[in-house]
Amino acid sequence: MNYIFISPDFPSNFKQFSIRLKEEGVNVLGIGSQDYQNLEPELRDALTEYYRVDSLEDYDQVLRATAFLTFRHGRIDRIESHNEHWLGLDARLRTDFNVPGFKTDDIAFVKHKSKMKEIFVSAGIPVARGRIVHTIQDAQEVIDDTGYPVCAKPDVGVGASFTYKIHNEEELMSFFDEKPHVDYIMEEFIEGEIHTFDGIVDGDGQISAMSSMHYGLGLMETVNYGMDTFFYIQRHIPEDVIEMGEKVIKAFNLRERLFHFEFFRLEDGSMIALELNARPPGGLCLDVMNYAMDADVYRQYAQVVAGKNPPPLLDRVHNCAFIGLKTTMNPLLHTKEKIYELYGDLIVYDQPNPPLFHEVMGEQAMIVRAQDLDTLREAVEFITRRY
Repeated sequence: MNYIFISPDFPSNFKQFSIRLKEEGVNVLGIGSQDYQNLEPELRDALTEYYRVDSLEDYDQVLRATAFLTFRHGRIDRIESHNEHWLGLDARLRTDFNVPGFKTDDIAFVKHKSKMKEIFVSAGIPVARGRIVHTIQDAQEVIDDTGYPVCAKPDVGVGASFTYKIHNEEELMSFFDEKPHVDYIMEEFIEGEIHTFDGIVDGDGQISAMSSMHYGLGLMETVNYGMDTFFYIQRHIPEDVIEMGEKVIKAFNLRERLFHFEFFRLEDGSMIALELNARPPGGLCLDVMNYAMDADVYRQYAQVVAGKNPPPLLDRVHNCAFIGLKTTMNPLLHTKEKIYELYGDLIVYDQPNPPLFHEVMGEQAMIVRAQDLDTLREAVEFITRRY
């Protein structure tokens, strides 16, 4: 099996995909803009061949790279980047080289929030009221239906960058004066907790691994107010989260993919769908899943791709939290020495984040786990307490 990995070096922890795929007998071929000698040694060892392009944004270069690797190694069986930014590139290459997976005609439904909403609604999955707005009049029609506040976010985009909470007419006018020249979707602002449903589906659309993150703060608050990032993986996933996640998998006909869905739980306990991501959660989320499950989701995915039908990873041994600390906030109340003195046995990871993740994930990343959820929350509160 020939597997082309687009940008296999980013983020750094995703090198584990290439390593595990090679260990499961898959021929891994890389295409990226990084110089080969600058790839981490483990990644270089996992790649049978690497084709460097000047820019992955230049489709002609990537097309020629894929054609060259096809000439050298035969038919390409899979093309993946596991990266939101390159989902369209992946789909275009699959279309041109007739490779299984999402094609160009499919990608709008996993990239555009407005298209996702159509699928959610057709599957009977509740969503926030709202739609694409091009003019102030369009926005006013949405607001007449929902009232203030409303949330405006790019129809295509990831995370909370360029997302706005609008409270009144003055802020609405400012939004239209300043917004980027891209399509925006405007929705009623939802107050609720964010729960995710994450994992792997096999080639038959059956869940091969699953997990769920519960966010301490929404990403919009984290980005807009420079707050620390905090989420934890729950040992016991609420049944309604699983049920809604299974509905989404079926509605979007996901096959042999990692996935990351986001839901809001409202004050009355009900849930609505926020968005689907047909790729793994970003940053260190997969590593947090591994620590929670005492497992290896990278290997699980590689075995699914290799057709080995591994037993599903459905259980979590630990409650496990990610903490992303921001330097833009007041100083931490407790020293690193004091934190390790009291909770060092719970800390399994403590490293700087790559600069690209600083805005959302913080400058310093910590992963903490505990059998008891109250103990985990106590440790997180102590670590993140500030003057």
